[in-house]
Amino acid sequence: MVVVNITGALAGNQFEPSIAVNTLNPNIMCVVAVDTSTGPTLTGLYRTIDGGSTWSTTVFPNPPGYSGAEAPTIDYTFPSTFIVTVHVFNGINDGTIVSYTSFDNGLSWQPPVIVQAGYGTVIHNDEPFIAVDRSPGSPYRGNAYVGYTPLATTSSSIFTQRSLDQGLTWEGPDRQSNPRGIHDRAALAVGFSGEVYAGYIITGPASPSALLRISYDGGINYQPPVERQATFISSVVPAPSPLPVPNYQFRVQTNLCLGADISISPFSGTVYAVWNDARNGYTDVLLSRSPDGLLWFDPVSITAAPPGTQNFFPFITVSPFAGTIRVIYYSNRIDGFLLDVFVAESFDGGATFTNRRLTTTSFNPNGISPVPTVLIGDYITAQTSAPDNLAAVWMATTPPTGKLDVYFGT
Repeated sequence: MVVVNITGALAGNQFEPSIAVNTLNPNIMCVVAVDTSTGPTLTGLYRTIDGGSTWSTTVFPNPPGYSGAEAPTIDYTFPSTFIVTVHVFNGINDGTIVSYTSFDNGLSWQPPVIVQAGYGTVIHNDEPFIAVDRSPGSPYRGNAYVGYTPLATTSSSIFTQRSLDQGLTWEGPDRQSNPRGIHDRAALAVGFSGEVYAGYIITGPASPSALLRISYDGGINYQPPVERQATFISSVVPAPSPLPVPNYQFRVQTNLCLGADISISPFSGTVYAVWNDARNGYTDVLLSRSPDGLLWFDPVSITAAPPGTQNFFPFITVSPFAGTIRVIYYSNRIDGFLLDVFVAESFDGGATFTNRRLTTTSFNPNGISPVPTVLIGDYITAQTSAPDNLAAVWMATTPPTGKLDVYFGT
C-alpha cells in the first residue's frame, strides 16, 4: 500500500480532495482540492504521471469577478479528458458553479465556463458534483452531468445539468427535489446502459430520507416526474454535527454517495448507495443496493466498527473492470479521538465486506490549531484504477506539517 502526502510542501491548508484516473493509462491521475497555499481560497490541481508516486501542484485561476473557490470535484472521460466543477463566490454572495476542461490529461486547461450563475445572497449555488458517462454499454458515453444545491436560509433543492461537449457548454438546469426541503450535496452515478442516477438525502423539515431519480435518455428526462415523490432508498438518521466526541467541533454532513457497476461481472447493473447514519446511537456507514435503482434492499453496516465509534464521510467506487466495491471513510475506532481512513471492500456484490486501514498514522483532526477546528472539509473521494486497484484521496493533519494536507493512498 502506497501513502503519499501530495501537498505537504505547500503553504496553507488543502482539503476536500477529489480524484480522477485515466482509465486507459492508470499512471495519469488528477486531484483537485480547496487550496489556500497562495492566500485566498482557490482550487488546487495536483497531477501525477507515475501512478501517484510524485505530484505536480498548481492552482486554477478564478473566473473574473470571483474571489474564492471551494468544493471542487473532478472526473475523466476518454481518451485524455478531465473535467472539474467548482463553486466560486465572493464571501456569501454570488455562489456560482463553473467548470474547467483539459483535453491533454490535465497538462493544460480551457478557460473556466459558467455552468450556473448565482445572484447576490438570493441564489447561491453550492456543493457541485460531477459524473461522466464512461460505460461501454451506453449510447450517451461522454456526456457529463453535474449536480449542485442552490442554498437558501431555511430550504434548498437539488439541480442537475448536462454537457454534450465535455464541459465546454452546459444545458439548462433540471430540478430533482422538493424546493422546500433541506439538502446538502447531490449524488450522481452512471449505469451500464447510460442510466443517470441522481440522488440526494433530504434531512428536513421532517422524515429524513435518501431519495433517487433516474434518467433513461441521457439526462433529458428523469423518473418519476419531479412533481411526484422520488424513488425511496431508505430512511436516514443524520449524523450529529459536530460528532459527540470531546474537542470535535468540525461539521459532519449526511450526504448520499452512489455507485453503479458498469463491468461485465456477475453483479453488472447493480446500483449502490452509501451514507453516514446515526440510527444505532453512533455514526456508522450504511450501504443499500438495488438491481435496478427502483427496488432497494434494507441498508446494512459495512464497517465492522465497534459500537460507539464514529465513522463518516463515506465515498464509494465500483470497479468498471471487476465490479469490486470499495467505500472509504473516516473512523476514530483506533484511538477514540484521533482519526484514520479505512476502506470497506466487497468482492461479492455487496453481500460481505472486509475492512482495512489506509492511513499509516492516526491524526488529530484539529492539527496544529490551538482550538478545535470547525471544518476539515465535507468529503473525501476514491476511484478505481486499472486493472482493479483503489486510488483514494483524503485530508489528514499528520506530522510533521500538522496542517490540513491532501494524501493519496491505495
